[in-house]
Amino acid sequence: MHMFDFDNSYARDLPGFWLPQRPAQTPAPKVLKLNTVLLAQLGMTSQDIDFAQVFSGNHLPDGAEPLAQAYAGHQFGGFSAQLGDGRALLLGEVIDDNGQRRDIALKGSGRTPFSRGGDGKAAIGPVLREYLVAEAMHALGVPTTRALAAVTTGAPVLRETELPGAVFTRVAASHLRVGTFQFFAARGEADKLRLLADYAIQRHYPYLQGADKYMEFFQAVAARQAHLIAQWMGLGFIHGVMNTDNMTISGETIDYGPCAFMDAYAPGTVFSSIDRQGRYAYANQPLILGWNLAKLAEALLPLLDPNPERAVDRANDALDQISHLYQEEYLTVMRKKLGLPKEDSGDATLIDELLELMAQTTADWTTTFRALAEGRAPVFAHLPAGQAWLARWKTRRGADAGDLRLENPLYIPRNHLVEEALAAATVGDMVPFEALLDRVTAPFTEAPDSIAYTLPAPTGFGPYRTFCGT
Repeated sequence: MHMFDFDNSYARDLPGFWLPQRPAQTPAPKVLKLNTVLLAQLGMTSQDIDFAQVFSGNHLPDGAEPLAQAYAGHQFGGFSAQLGDGRALLLGEVIDDNGQRRDIALKGSGRTPFSRGGDGKAAIGPVLREYLVAEAMHALGVPTTRALAAVTTGAPVLRETELPGAVFTRVAASHLRVGTFQFFAARGEADKLRLLADYAIQRHYPYLQGADKYMEFFQAVAARQAHLIAQWMGLGFIHGVMNTDNMTISGETIDYGPCAFMDAYAPGTVFSSIDRQGRYAYANQPLILGWNLAKLAEALLPLLDPNPERAVDRANDALDQISHLYQEEYLTVMRKKLGLPKEDSGDATLIDELLELMAQTTADWTTTFRALAEGRAPVFAHLPAGQAWLARWKTRRGADAGDLRLENPLYIPRNHLVEEALAAATVGDMVPFEALLDRVTAPFTEAPDSIAYTLPAPTGFGPYRTFCGT
């Protein structure tokens, strides 16, 4: 069955970085959702395909070489020297219609050699959550892995209760992570570390070919990650599990397990049920950016300089730039949201004062910025401090700031709506999911009769908790 023109460079060029593994067979797969637009972009060569069989893992298309990738990672600060794909398999790589190499991977397709006692499977709720949020993030302009398909398996999975099993198909620029480098660095395998770095450079940063390419590689990854986290912050998005094995070398958002968007602004917001110390709270995400990049720099030390002391000094010099790099990206994001032309030394203060007003009034993040974009009064407008801020903002903004509705979404995956859609889908009703997906994949344009999708959670919803369900 010829479906894609696979060109599997990871399997071909990186022996010893993975283990072969076939997906588990499923009894009665059924397509829940198929991203036909993305399928076309990936160069699907035939329409005569049983998608349920392919995206459940039952049938492998010609050229697929399913494998489980090896990687390590810091999880909530603690280092695990071997993690790897415990419930995911890389089917292979294709070149899309833009000439970009992209991974196609299954998630929830059964045990692998890295499963560590888990069943390697997934339930329908987490699969559809990842589909929904990944596609919402793409529509919001955030670098992200994409959702290609969600299928049910016809077999239950056992969690707290028995749930319908499902498999998610993910598309990514690659699945290379900070943890991939940590895996070989922890083993002292410098030759494999160099091979991995060369592969990552050729795949994601091919313009880096100079004598100092490994330092430039680190700086390029840092720049992409700073850009990414700043975009998260501008949307009130909380990833929830920013472990080093969930930080990609490509700069894409990956793994949407316990993620969520804030309603009321509170910098200490945490949704993940396992983040009991608030390590990955909203306000801590920029700090974890620096922490994770420090772990990447540590892994790359043997490549940065043959002299260990000089390598550490060079890494520290590069890490010293991360805070400034992130702050510039963050200010760029917030200036766009507020329509602030060019740059002004007082912008950071203006933004901080807005956030203080929002925290004081428990203002909804998305609604507040959309109100400003539409010229409506935010909830803090009645306060003297709020009136003074609005006057300063209008003066700073000027008369020709463009249409701020294009920078501030009307629709996001609001948590209560996500839960309603997933609960309905679990019992066989996909209508709420489809309706919500329609809204969040056109987030900036008002749709008729859709006011319910703009409202914060009703009274009594929460405290909200999310889980690493897949």
